[in-house]
Amino acid sequence: MAAEMHLQLLASLLRRGRSLDGLSSGLTLLALLLGLAPLLGATAQPLSAVLCASLVTLGLIEKYWALRVALDAELLQRLAAAPELLPSRTVELDQALARLGLQAPEMAERPWEQRSRGALRLLRLQALWLLAQLLLAGLIILGLPWLSITG
Repeated sequence: MAAEMHLQLLASLLRRGRSLDGLSSGLTLLALLLGLAPLLGATAQPLSAVLCASLVTLGLIEKYWALRVALDAELLQRLAAAPELLPSRTVELDQALARLGLQAPEMAERPWEQRSRGALRLLRLQALWLLAQLLLAGLIILGLPWLSITG
């Protein structure tokens, strides 16, 4: 069935967010460890603390989007398991999301094409926050020689 394949493919794409989140988590933990190094006796550097805090902040924002992407992936996988029940399950899903305050009531009854675009938008947002984190980490690495001279 076309609806089943569409939902399966979308869920599979969204599960790729796990890999993005793993990379971001590694960067975030590394930044956190470097930021906490003065507690272990390393010399405290204000600029280093700001850069580490920025990396951690970007990582936490990415984590938020990763959680949203993972939730969508899981829900889509469940919906794909019984495509013949998609219309009734969609109504149930909208009601549950509205009761939990996760979706505005006027967002119910959207076509699946619009829902799919929204889910992929979440994945792109997650990837963009990871990209911001990677760019900052790259700038820090490239700037280390100059930061050492001035610091």
